[in-house]
Amino acid sequence: MLRTPPPAHFEPVMVRRALREYAFNVNRRSDPDKPAPDEVQTILDWVKRNSPPMRAWEKTENVDKVVTALGTLLDGSAAAASSVIRNDRIMNLVMGYAIRHNYLKANPLSKDKGERTAPKVAQAIDKRCLLNRDLVAKMLDWIGERPRRGRLYRAFFATLYYAGLRPEEAVALRVGDAALPESGWGEFLIHEAQPEVGSQWTDTGEVHEERDLKGRGEGDTRTVPIHPSLVAILRETIKEYDLRPEGLLFPGEKGDMLAGSVFRRVWAKARKEVLSEHECRTPTGKRVYDLRHTCLTTWLNSGIPPAQVAEWAGNSVPVLLAIYARCIIGQLADYLKRVEGVQDLPKVAE
Repeated sequence: MLRTPPPAHFEPVMVRRALREYAFNVNRRSDPDKPAPDEVQTILDWVKRNSPPMRAWEKTENVDKVVTALGTLLDGSAAAASSVIRNDRIMNLVMGYAIRHNYLKANPLSKDKGERTAPKVAQAIDKRCLLNRDLVAKMLDWIGERPRRGRLYRAFFATLYYAGLRPEEAVALRVGDAALPESGWGEFLIHEAQPEVGSQWTDTGEVHEERDLKGRGEGDTRTVPIHPSLVAILRETIKEYDLRPEGLLFPGEKGDMLAGSVFRRVWAKARKEVLSEHECRTPTGKRVYDLRHTCLTTWLNSGIPPAQVAEWAGNSVPVLLAIYARCIIGQLADYLKRVEGVQDLPKVAE
């Protein structure tokens, strides 16, 4: 959507960064005290001079170029299906904004004519990403042995494995949110999430943004059982790090919220140290989120009703089954035994 291709000395990544972090960031572009660096301003000035008017969207060839770009990476290779769908959704929101403000009369990206079809994205998780108990135990032990904060990081990852929380829910936990008896099962009261969105994109200037629970109403909460083994780990962690009831359960280095870049780096190191070279090349436990996948799969395979697992996990039942249906194993023999007698036809007397 430019009149001419960018000059050769404009790195594509730099152009994208200049647009994303300055031109498209209302806080930065309107702050006279923090102007863009000279090299960034040069790019922005050039883009402004070479941007066509909105009537350019009326030309089919321009729309086709945009549609192609939405499914292409900077190196020219095809983007992942999930990225294509996300980019398409964002662009349609932009088009809706343009229509509401009378910049456009109609959405040029409309799918009404059936000319565009969205790529298929598999909802079900890859079974290879799941971890077995032995691997989890070894990785948690390795993390717990790290100096200074190893035992706190161990407690954080153990919470994802035993309670199936999302990372953004776990980092937001306060000590007072956990009922931890001396023995037996405990309980979490989950009431907020703190996903990382970047300090330049939040109204407060903080890295994390306070949100309600995913898929739930404003102020809604949910309770999650705490396995006795996790209860012991958390009690030990609270005592060792002298954590207060009103404080974070997993504080960062300076007492602030635990950063995603930190716990992802710790997990990556543990994975490299504990897994074999072959396992490291597989999807096994590649993401911290795979601990949640492992937990929810374990609950389902233990025979806990999907409705109950969905309640603990903060999912709807249809979403839960769509994601984890392929990972439910070990129950086929029991199911067949149940229906064997029920479906047997009675013998007819001669």
